[in-house]
Amino acid sequence: MNASVPECLRSGRQRGVTLVELIVFIVIISVGLVGILGVLNLTSAKSADPLIRKQALSIAEALLEEVSLMPFTFCDPDDTATATATSTAGCTVAESMASPGPETSQGESRYSTTAPFDNVNDYHGFTMSGIRDLSGAVVPGLASYNASVSVTRGGLGVASADDVVLIAVTVSGPGSETVTVHGYRVRYAPNALP
Repeated sequence: MNASVPECLRSGRQRGVTLVELIVFIVIISVGLVGILGVLNLTSAKSADPLIRKQALSIAEALLEEVSLMPFTFCDPDDTATATATSTAGCTVAESMASPGPETSQGESRYSTTAPFDNVNDYHGFTMSGIRDLSGAVVPGLASYNASVSVTRGGLGVASADDVVLIAVTVSGPGSETVTVHGYRVRYAPNALP
């Protein structure tokens, strides 16, 4: 016989794929496609989440900025000694350094036009169900978001814990999306008005 002719041609049999090999190939490709389509389905189902997270982050940053821009003084900003007091002893109405919190006893509220929150401390424990503007009206499209604020003393290695506060704003949105942002407010002068 001729040595240059391949064995498969000499025997008269053609070489190819058997039916069993073809079925195994189809099963393997099908399993791979199901996995890829599952990932694509999950990705498209969660595609709205970045929008919800971004909106929650924007709300949290805006509220953190609102709180951070408030005065951080020893006295209540309504006190006449606010600009000159170097400790709570110099105040007629001192800001509570031991337990910051809303001054509801003085009738202050975030939504009040006559007695609004006027100090960083006032926001501690503040919550809102449905994001509201300063007049108290729910912002359209943000009714399903909630926010809370925590103001705690100390941090940053400052000599006096009364000279710095950590502000934490937590916003929760639809689909259990929760975002928390933190910021520090430092009393950089005795009469630290904004």
